[in-house]
Amino acid sequence: MSDFKFDKEAFKKEVKNNVKTLYRRTIDEATPQQTFQAVSYAVKEYIIDNWLATQEVYEKESPKTVYYLSMEFLMGRALGNNLINLTAYQDVKEALEEMGIDLNAVEDQEPDAALGNGGLGRLAACFLDSLTSLGYPAYGCGIRYHYGMFKQKIKNGYQVETPDNWLKNGNPFEVRRDEYAKEVRFGGTIRMQHNYETGRDEFIQENFESVLAIPYDMPIVGYGNNVVNTLRIWDAKAITSFRLDSFDRGEYHKAVEQENLAKTIVEVLYPNDNHYAGKELRLKQQYFFISASLQEAIDKYKRSNDDIRRLHEKVIFQMNDTHPTVAVAELMRLLMDEEGLSWDDAWNVTTKCCAYTNHTIMSEALEKWPIDLFSRLLPRVYQIVEEINRRFVEKVRQMYPGNEEKVRKMAILYDGQVKMAHLAIVAGFSVNGVAKLHTEILKHEELKDFYEMMPEKFNNKTNGITQRRFLLHGNPLLADWVTKHIGDKWITDLSEMAKLKPLADDPKARKEFMEIKYQNKIRLAKYIKEHNGIEVDPESIFDVQVKRLHEYKRQLLNILHVMYLYNQMKEHPEITFYPRTFIFGAKAAAGYKRAKQTIKLINSVADVINNDRSINGKIKVVFIEDYRVSNAELIFAAADVSEQISTASKEASGTGNMKFMLNGAPTLGTMDGANVEIVDEVGMENAFIFGLSSDEVINYENNGGYQPMDIYNSDWELKRVVDQLVDGTYANGDHELYRDLYNSLLNTKSSDRADTYFILKDFRSYAEAQKRVEAAYRDQDRWAKMALLNTASCGKFTSDRTIEEYVADIWKLKKVTVKPDPRL
Repeated sequence: MSDFKFDKEAFKKEVKNNVKTLYRRTIDEATPQQTFQAVSYAVKEYIIDNWLATQEVYEKESPKTVYYLSMEFLMGRALGNNLINLTAYQDVKEALEEMGIDLNAVEDQEPDAALGNGGLGRLAACFLDSLTSLGYPAYGCGIRYHYGMFKQKIKNGYQVETPDNWLKNGNPFEVRRDEYAKEVRFGGTIRMQHNYETGRDEFIQENFESVLAIPYDMPIVGYGNNVVNTLRIWDAKAITSFRLDSFDRGEYHKAVEQENLAKTIVEVLYPNDNHYAGKELRLKQQYFFISASLQEAIDKYKRSNDDIRRLHEKVIFQMNDTHPTVAVAELMRLLMDEEGLSWDDAWNVTTKCCAYTNHTIMSEALEKWPIDLFSRLLPRVYQIVEEINRRFVEKVRQMYPGNEEKVRKMAILYDGQVKMAHLAIVAGFSVNGVAKLHTEILKHEELKDFYEMMPEKFNNKTNGITQRRFLLHGNPLLADWVTKHIGDKWITDLSEMAKLKPLADDPKARKEFMEIKYQNKIRLAKYIKEHNGIEVDPESIFDVQVKRLHEYKRQLLNILHVMYLYNQMKEHPEITFYPRTFIFGAKAAAGYKRAKQTIKLINSVADVINNDRSINGKIKVVFIEDYRVSNAELIFAAADVSEQISTASKEASGTGNMKFMLNGAPTLGTMDGANVEIVDEVGMENAFIFGLSSDEVINYENNGGYQPMDIYNSDWELKRVVDQLVDGTYANGDHELYRDLYNSLLNTKSSDRADTYFILKDFRSYAEAQKRVEAAYRDQDRWAKMALLNTASCGKFTSDRTIEEYVADIWKLKKVTVKPDPRL
């Protein structure tokens, strides 16, 4: 546990002093935002000492370090998390209370650091928390997006994206590090010249554009162990911010073009890439942070090591999905062109330094770049990719003589495209999936050819979440209850939760557990009333689906079932329905039309149902605007039912499913992703499983799909629900508003395959599972036992376990010990 010593009076003095020096005000005059800044700077004082001490240990011991390369880090708010991990949350809360300040209100002043989009970015954040709490040396490397993921507004039921200016008031926890700035170059031409002294060919990039990458470091505080690692996010700055010579010649655009290049690179997370300019910007973003991160990693290595050929002994680059896989070719470029290594030596180092995590089964999500764009933007990197591809294709032809189909399937460059996943697999020494089922599908379906050729590279690392944020911080009532019963070791060893299992048979414990859930439901109901203006009943079943909006996640199946229930209720008012509150939260990618249409449908259905007095509030539908980490914590704590209803074989893992389980919500889901392992842990009797299996889905897909019209024509109740998409029921008489959703299910006027995600095929099975949910919930004793057993069985799903597996099988890191600052 922590050696942290908290001096309450000194802290209060620091907060007051910060208000005075930052804002020339007294604490009584400070605005809520100014109070947040003052408190954060006071907390940062404590963090900095441990941060410096950690770096000193790293410099002295020169340990092997993992660089976690990710386009996304969905960190959420930092203040509360830092206090939790400093083990100072309660102390600070009491100190502020003595000053008349509510810590919860202070935390609410902090914007979420929206540097990510969904599960991928949140996983990266959990991994940094676990790496640090376990004492492993690590850097997170990403981009300091000025606007991050957009803020979602719902206007007239539609998603409207507005800029999320999360840096508007500054970020008190970051430190700008100009001394580590790096130049990153784009475009131009490559001139080759022979160096007669060294006997080597040299490659010189000319007529390029370049920007300066400026690192901003954010502390990642380990739980109670004095270790503070670093999230390094790169901002961009023009090298010559204003070219007066161009301006004087009347070339006004040239004068500011470098500044504009720098600005656009770091403006937004994931620019809309359904057009050429968006694709180009996205590739620029990826290369920008990768080149800067790799340059600094090499520089850091050279500060305490002489032989660059041994870089792999000290450095691992973990590529989080395909976005950072340009790292392979960039590392080769740096080792050959900057460090003077031969191809063979550089390849030896690169293939021992780079490891790849695959996060998707769907081939369309594996990043591919048009060769003309890639070669124009990254000319030298492209030359290297060409050579990697040439050598690899030669090897494929040696192994499979005359089999050009293998070349077509496996080449890095083919059909005018650069296939980034192929590059990562060819060069990486490890390729991991993120759930047992996902990895098996990769090995035997999507990446089958690579697995057959190089099986030793493939391994599974089932995802996990940090209990410190999603229970200790997000659900303090339950966290305190767990600690009261089994002690606090679970905070750093989630397997301890198994000690709760006997309590599932204790009526008093079950009652306490459900009372905590009820209090959390009251808290969420208050949030919904404030933000949506909708009254929801905390006694109702809170049935929750919160995640990124994508067709394979099947929010459409969920809302079609709500429409079906509503029809049942209207048609059979005599039937008793247990009150249900269906809660959705999701952002759709800005250019994803069908996903945005689904959001509009959910809100249209909500408008009709929530305003129909004849059903006496038996169903409520709520769409929570701007779903993000901070409101997610409220939602997970309050959920009764965890909707994990992706088409089987499509969800790589899921981590929301783990957060719900941790907080005592049974899973309603398909046997997909990590749901399979959740059911293994908690037992089939404590979950509600429905739908096609992954094998059945894959079998249908391999044989051209199925005929949804057969189901549509034979199930009149379902037919009525589908017809309501185009009969105006939920569109004020407009028959065309949801025509595209209707067509996607029945394929009436489309060249696409019908019902790609098997919504109609799984509908009846889903409706039956929902009936089982209601029956189980009516038996409150049975439900309490199920809910408690979910929390008690969640031990496997901590990111601490995932990280230990990465360390043992891939990274081979050693833990460090950081002694506390004597001042503390």
